Amino acid sequence: MSIHISAKKGEIAKVVLQPGDPLRAQYIAENFLENAKLVSKTRGMFYYTGMYKGKEITVGASGMGFPSIGIYSYELFTEYDVETIIRIGTCGAYTTDLNLFDVLIVENAASESTYAKYAWGIEEEIIAPQGNIFNIINETAKEMSLQAKATNIHSSDIFYRKDPNIPAIATKYNCLAVEMEAFGLFANAKHLGKNAATILTVSDIIPTHENISADDREKALKPMIELALESAWKSI
Repeated sequence: MSIHISAKKGEIAKVVLQPGDPLRAQYIAENFLENAKLVSKTRGMFYYTGMYKGKEITVGASGMGFPSIGIYSYELFTEYDVETIIRIGTCGAYTTDLNLFDVLIVENAASESTYAKYAWGIEEEIIAPQGNIFNIINETAKEMSLQAKATNIHSSDIFYRKDPNIPAIATKYNCLAVEMEAFGLFANAKHLGKNAATILTVSDIIPTHENISADDREKALKPMIELALESAWKSI
């Protein structure tokens, strides 16, 4: 069984919402799922399974960066027969064309990381969402009249860096924002033939140093959470 997730077989749903922060997973479970049950808390990474509009969904944390989401998503796909993972997280905007609270649906994740190459022999430096879940999310956003933008993003290994300029790979692929997990998730799903997508909320505008306050984050993330839940529900 899984090394890093202690849930029993059958306690993880076929569709998983995966925020980075375990406390965010707890918040979603307690506020959006019915009869949510804590099925794993190994290493403080909470996983809850509950019902959303009559269908079973799991929400659990990925941690930060490719090594962490690489482990958790791989074990979910292989040990628990998960078919679809929707990453939900925050990102920093490289441009003032984006605003705080904007919701982004990742169309491609570009990265200079060696994760995909050395894990699975995937040589590409840009990977798309896998399966049909990307299309389901876009269709659902339109039905919800949610102004979500499909865009390329930069998935980086680095949070702090010496050079303040936008990295070359982000410019090359017209990436409007940066985060740290989507590329790793997409690589795992591509290797395993699974479904994976990423929805992000802009929490920081890098050129102007604007950011969402801690008090505003729960309110700010609600549209993204609802979009992910409705899309997960449709995919089951």
